[in-house]
Amino acid sequence: MPRHDYTGLLIIGDPHLSGRTPGFRKDDYSEVTLKKFAWALQYAEEHRLLPVMLGDLFDRPRDNPTALLCKLIDLLKGVECVGIYGNHDCSDPELKEHDSLSLLVKADCLRLLDEAPWKGVMNGRTVFVGGSSYRKQIPQQFDCGIETKPLVFWISHHDLIVPGYEENGHIPPREIPGINLVINGHIHRALEDVQRGTTLWITPGNISRRSRSDATQSHVPAVLRIDITEAAVGYTRTVVEVPHRAFDEVFHPAIAEADAENEASAFVAGLAQLQAYRTEGGVALIEFLELNLVSYEDDVADEIRKLAQEVTNDRAADTDD
Repeated sequence: MPRHDYTGLLIIGDPHLSGRTPGFRKDDYSEVTLKKFAWALQYAEEHRLLPVMLGDLFDRPRDNPTALLCKLIDLLKGVECVGIYGNHDCSDPELKEHDSLSLLVKADCLRLLDEAPWKGVMNGRTVFVGGSSYRKQIPQQFDCGIETKPLVFWISHHDLIVPGYEENGHIPPREIPGINLVINGHIHRALEDVQRGTTLWITPGNISRRSRSDATQSHVPAVLRIDITEAAVGYTRTVVEVPHRAFDEVFHPAIAEADAENEASAFVAGLAQLQAYRTEGGVALIEFLELNLVSYEDDVADEIRKLAQEVTNDRAADTDD
């Protein structure tokens, strides 16, 4: 049953739950990420916070392991959780019945905010939480239909033009009358806030680390806690770090280029090193080849790439069973 004593929100960004271990991660990604999500839900329960999902609960929209879905249903059973869907949650532009997230919606484990905003009272303040899922339009304004001025939070999953994401962004932040705060998922790292009139746009980042990159290395998996207060602004924000291991403990090291003075032996030694990586889809092998095949004749390099493609395709087929 929904509780009526919430003191705020807990924003959970893009878990990307999956039955497969991505990229260069060397741990059990599925189990580790599920534990992070479970930790976030427990934290919300202990602090009387409404869990709010920013989208991309799943990394792949369909064919997720049944065991993963069962664990999620167990975690969310009896929990009031609201949110939106992201681009990784749906095979088509919109969520369909074959997408895994639809099962959680049908099982009353997640309420989509596209259908209607959540409304409640927190610390004596009327609070609305609305949302725009992937490719859904963010409103031009929001009229709650009540005389008392409420606090309105809006959840989105879009490519915003914000500092640090200008080249990939498409939607500029703007003032939205009636909305105090827009919280955007989709972008996996925390970025600088953008104030437009009375509307603040924030990008808190996510709780998981999927790719080995400079941005990922500096990112700290965290959730965003919003406490409703009696102060003029109406709320406070706190970044809460999610328990996690150090970057070097989670990811395999980068692949090095072969030494030009001893290319053949270094190349073979590098291939031998890859035996320990066991990365999903052979991404370590592909990266290693792209770094080192430039010194080989084109026909030889093409044959090696072709063989690698056959091997990684066969491996991907095996993991789909």
